[in-house]
Amino acid sequence: METGSIPVADLSGGLDLYRTLESGQSYLWRRSDGEMYRTPPEPGTWYHTVVDGRVIRVGKRDGVLEWESTADAEPIVRRLLRLDDDLEAIAAEAPDDPLIRRAYEAHRGMRLVEDPPFGTLISFICSAQMRVERIHRMVTTLAREYGDAIEFDGETYHAFPTSEQLAVATEAELRELGLGYRAPYVVRTAKMVANGEADPAEARDLEYEEAREYLTRFVGVGEKVADCALLFSLGFDEAVPLDTWIRTAIEEYFPDCDRGNYAATSRAIRERFGGRYAGYVQTYVFHFLRTGGSLSGSTAGA
Repeated sequence: METGSIPVADLSGGLDLYRTLESGQSYLWRRSDGEMYRTPPEPGTWYHTVVDGRVIRVGKRDGVLEWESTADAEPIVRRLLRLDDDLEAIAAEAPDDPLIRRAYEAHRGMRLVEDPPFGTLISFICSAQMRVERIHRMVTTLAREYGDAIEFDGETYHAFPTSEQLAVATEAELRELGLGYRAPYVVRTAKMVANGEADPAEARDLEYEEAREYLTRFVGVGEKVADCALLFSLGFDEAVPLDTWIRTAIEEYFPDCDRGNYAATSRAIRERFGGRYAGYVQTYVFHFLRTGGSLSGSTAGA
């Protein structure tokens, strides 16, 4: 086992590991106490994920981000948690708006993630009309039932299934696991990737709106799910998923951005949120509102 550490003081804007991994961006990480998306973690709690067959564990204590893996994982950790992002510059570039300012103040150190594209796409296909805890439980179940079991440091971890592994699942099996009407979407999307019909990673090389359109070819992927995949796995920092919380923000704080359809509203709110880092603003506003924040009071459930 190899280990390493990264001083948080060396990261521009710091790192809030809890908020980064439990703010509704990622469902591909697990917490050592099994309570992810349920209760705040105790100091020093470890998180883990599996990337390309390698278990990666991270934990933050005494101002240091520690990692453990089977080989040098620092480059992967830096990519997954976007540790090289200049948070101070990104925050400084955010529009001077009361809601945005309050959201940034409440959740300092929260970073965007860059999860693997296929797992991210499936996660957000599963997210429709679901609370974050249930989405996480559903994705964890898919990994346990269909992903590879990997032994590391005396424990067993489960990778999120590949498209080939998930493509052999039946709709009936996935319904029994609680996916409901999402089951056929997951099976069909997995088969599309496994058969080479399309690959979410290919969207990375397209212009933003073209990339969003490309992802909507997958079954069960509308514009909002596509935006989630673009923002949390493919590096499109301008993407603003128009979920329930952001639509609430538009209704209450930015009503002039409501243009009556997704594409036009998306363009308007992206511009209001500052353009190239609009997705960062979205994530802060989303988490701020989801955890009870408002301009008239403090943030709840931080």
